[in-house]
Amino acid sequence: MRVADALALIRGRLPISAGVERLILGEAAGRILAQDVFAPLSLPPFDNSAVDGYAFRLDDRGGAPLPVAARVPAGASAPAIPPGGAVRIFTGAPLPPGADTVAMQEDVHVEGGAVRLPEGLTRGANCRRAGEDVRAGNLAVPAGRRLGARDIALAAALGLRELPVRHRLRVGLFSTGDEVTATGDGLAPSGIHDANGPMLTALLARWGAIPLQLGILRDDPAIVTRRLAEAASGCDLIVTSGGVSVGEEDHVRAAVGGAGGIALWRLAIKPGRPLAFGEVGGTPFVGLPGNPGAAYVTALAILLPVLLHLGGGAEEAPLPLVRSGFAMTKRLGRREYLRVCLRPGDDSLSVAMPAPTGALSGLAASDGFAELHEDCEAIRPGDLLPFRAHPLG
Repeated sequence: MRVADALALIRGRLPISAGVERLILGEAAGRILAQDVFAPLSLPPFDNSAVDGYAFRLDDRGGAPLPVAARVPAGASAPAIPPGGAVRIFTGAPLPPGADTVAMQEDVHVEGGAVRLPEGLTRGANCRRAGEDVRAGNLAVPAGRRLGARDIALAAALGLRELPVRHRLRVGLFSTGDEVTATGDGLAPSGIHDANGPMLTALLARWGAIPLQLGILRDDPAIVTRRLAEAASGCDLIVTSGGVSVGEEDHVRAAVGGAGGIALWRLAIKPGRPLAFGEVGGTPFVGLPGNPGAAYVTALAILLPVLLHLGGGAEEAPLPLVRSGFAMTKRLGRREYLRVCLRPGDDSLSVAMPAPTGALSGLAASDGFAELHEDCEAIRPGDLLPFRAHPLG
């Protein structure tokens, strides 16, 4: 199944499951906004000066200096401007009634109690009008946005003390396989340390979920079935890595099929073909590949959209573009995620070059992935490619 078709199927089957709570602004950053926020007042709330300078009526400007009638700092009330006069004004101070233009203090010449104004100013220069940023009643922050510092600043300027946000999703996380050992434990001669558990924990935390490390599922069908059923009662989502391919010791897919059902299995994607989606006892389930590189890619391509949908988040924005610095061919009908490193280009776009080939060292050395879509068969130097950066944090 193509990636876009898989995501459409998943979104069609999953309801938004995260509840809603209200948090004060200082605690709401990083959470998904549950409801549209409409501006209770205009920003700015009154006409004001954008600079330190002198406010006046443009029609009063002539060859002679204008007498300065008053001084208006930020936070003060502004007296009406007298005909043929000017007012000393500071950034953020309200415009005096009748004033329609402000001259910057660097551009004027003060002679005693009068100010000589520069030529070339147009009506409204250096003035900020009420509501030119946000008008009262208009949408300020849309539902589904993961709140950042910029959103918190806007909400604070609007006088809001708290915001309605979605609960963080509890994600139960299993690694699988008799060969897998928890990091820090002694290795058997044929064992490997668990890279997927810590990696996926870091990604889930970065994406706003509560990762619950539930350990390693051994290659025993009864154990796999029991542990998945136990996890279903306390999680909003279950994620496994490994155990969903076609090997004789891959028991996860069969266990999920018997406990709820598999709705999707195998993607037209490289790396990451053996991916499963379904449910266990009514709890959504995503089975990622066991290979760490493939698990990482499918977490970005599938697990992140699943989390966003369950948590009421908006779909991801279109990816930025980079220029290819290489040539290659690929299979039609399959989406490929190529690890790349970026370097400055001749224009505003970075140039992508293939990253080192090491399975995990190459992933660590890369800047992200060039996303090669299904209908692409060949890449030439200079081609525009969507670029998916590694999540930070």
